Amino acid sequence: MKGKVLLAILLLISGGQVLRAQTTYMDSIQSWRKNYVETHELLKTPEERSLLRFYPLDPAYRVVCDFKPLPNSPWSPMLTSGAKPQMARKYGLLTFKLHDTTLHLTVFQMQALMANDATKDYLFVGFTDATSAVDTYGAGRYIDCAIGDIHDNSMVLDFNKAYNPYCAYATGYNCPIPPRENDLPVAILAGEKNYGKKVH
Repeated sequence: MKGKVLLAILLLISGGQVLRAQTTYMDSIQSWRKNYVETHELLKTPEERSLLRFYPLDPAYRVVCDFKPLPNSPWSPMLTSGAKPQMARKYGLLTFKLHDTTLHLTVFQMQALMANDATKDYLFVGFTDATSAVDTYGAGRYIDCAIGDIHDNSMVLDFNKAYNPYCAYATGYNCPIPPRENDLPVAILAGEKNYGKKVH
């Protein structure tokens, strides 16, 4: 009897810890989204920002990925929304599970980012998925990450933080287009949706 009581107490404590962790995560991601909207560099007015659209926040879209480094990959041009490609090289391969489906994304280094001290450690994770050109921006979405996010060949990828490139809001930008290998064969129902106003 005592053993059952002890087990029940341990399960209760464990459940409480999980609940607190989930609550802390939801608070942090809500704060991130609020900051994203309020500090958007292109959308300056409340009216413009009110047209931002998002999927509901979902902790299931925060995934822990296995990271496989791809050292000494050659530089090659990555297509962009403009006339000039950007030079990029493969930095690593992410492998993760989402809803029991194993998926892969390639992480890139961008030559233009490496040339700036403030962004030299930034990495580029761009992707398309089954929602692209339907509910989300057709040319793909981005997730910010950096070399410092990789620990013991593991990296957390949070699709709740997926956002649109500048080209989703205005013309004249040279946004990298995620390569075909980063087209996920599933619907990523997280992050930013299509902007509420069409670009003319």
